[in-house]
Amino acid sequence: MYKIILVLSLVLISGCAQVELNKCVSDNDCVTDSCCHAKGCVNIENAPNCEDIECTMVCEPGTLDCGQGECKCVNGVCMAVFK
Repeated sequence: MYKIILVLSLVLISGCAQVELNKCVSDNDCVTDSCCHAKGCVNIENAPNCEDIECTMVCEPGTLDCGQGECKCVNGVCMAVFK
């Protein structure tokens, strides 16, 4: 029983931490969560450092590549919105 409570507590804490990383007020608060072929978004304060990263020019399906989607602030949370 204690193990179940511990596991559930960890899941809830991890979910809350994810919301904090993605908290926003406007679309300008949101950026991609990875340098290359991003599939999600985070608050700009938690943006990855892409200074020395080189990405392929491939438009990977299911990513934000090539305008397939964009980062938006939806109900106070940064989210990837696909077209």
